[in-house]
Amino acid sequence: MKLVVSYRKGLRSGSNQIAYQANRRRATRGASGQSHLHIFFVLTAALFAACGHAQTQASNLALTPNASASIHGVVTSTEGAVYQGANVELRFNGVPSAPPLLQQTDSDGAFNFTNLNAGAFKLVVSSSGFATQEFAGVLSLGQVFDASTIVLPVLRSSSEVRVSAGSEADIAQAQLDIEEQQRVLGMFPNYYVSYDRNAAPLTARQKYQLAWKTVIDPVTWAMTGVVAGAEQAGNALPGYGQGMQGYGKRFAANYADGFSGTMLGGAVLPSLFKQDPRYFYKGTGSIPSRAGYAIANAVICKSDGGRWQPNYSGVLGGLAAGGISNLYYPSTNRSGADVTFENALIGTAESAIQNLLQEFVVRKLTPRLPAYSSPATH
Repeated sequence: MKLVVSYRKGLRSGSNQIAYQANRRRATRGASGQSHLHIFFVLTAALFAACGHAQTQASNLALTPNASASIHGVVTSTEGAVYQGANVELRFNGVPSAPPLLQQTDSDGAFNFTNLNAGAFKLVVSSSGFATQEFAGVLSLGQVFDASTIVLPVLRSSSEVRVSAGSEADIAQAQLDIEEQQRVLGMFPNYYVSYDRNAAPLTARQKYQLAWKTVIDPVTWAMTGVVAGAEQAGNALPGYGQGMQGYGKRFAANYADGFSGTMLGGAVLPSLFKQDPRYFYKGTGSIPSRAGYAIANAVICKSDGGRWQPNYSGVLGGLAAGGISNLYYPSTNRSGADVTFENALIGTAESAIQNLLQEFVVRKLTPRLPAYSSPATH
């Protein structure tokens, strides 16, 4: 009996112990589940917060102007003239698979690469007939990088360099564009002077361009009017009469003189004889040597090949213009052949005086000339 009771007590005690252990395990599982659930919610909230921050950052970047980087600059000659059509290649350092970006400079010599990523880069600027230039830098996100002015010097070598006709014409055009901006006292055209003694030869088209720009310049028209007025006041060429009709005839005759002289001596005959109609400024040496050079240039000139030779274009141009003037001058003022040759000699002497002024005076009165290298170093 005692054994049974003891057994039952032990059984009840064991059942209670089992129930206790079961309740404990349920309580433990509940506490553990709540802990795991709490961690899950914390991680989920953190993930949503991170995504929200990233989305906010992306939105702010998208709304920020010039979020992507860009590179811009200008390509010029050593004389300061802008170059249109120069090749600009943008290479990305450290990214071998990235293809280079290519552009050509516009009419202002400018280039502009946009929507770029940050990183190291290299600009390679080239053009036929010019020395290639390279420019390296590091680009930051959103940066507007100013490569400033990149100067392309003309390609020179101690050995003979054969330049194609197309590239040489481009060089001559760039130099001619500078010359067509030269004005004495900022007003009077001074186009027929090259301050670069190694300037590229002009093509026939460029010779006509230079002559045409000279004859249609507003200052040319104004000076023609002043001369016609002075002749009217002094009753020169009396066969034209007085009044507005006489002034108009004098104006037309003076303009025709300048037009025929410039076109024949500056374009037609130089193209035919392959001569350069410009005066090439010396600028170095003793005063006597420079004066002798200036006077000699009244009767000699450079050929398109760079050799000095008799100035057939200038002398014959003066003679031809004098002969043509007999077609519209009053009959009483027309000259014979002897007077025409005499006037040609006078014109040659005037050219020598003009060259002396160019060599010693005019350059000082011509503003905004580019900084040419010294002729002595050429």
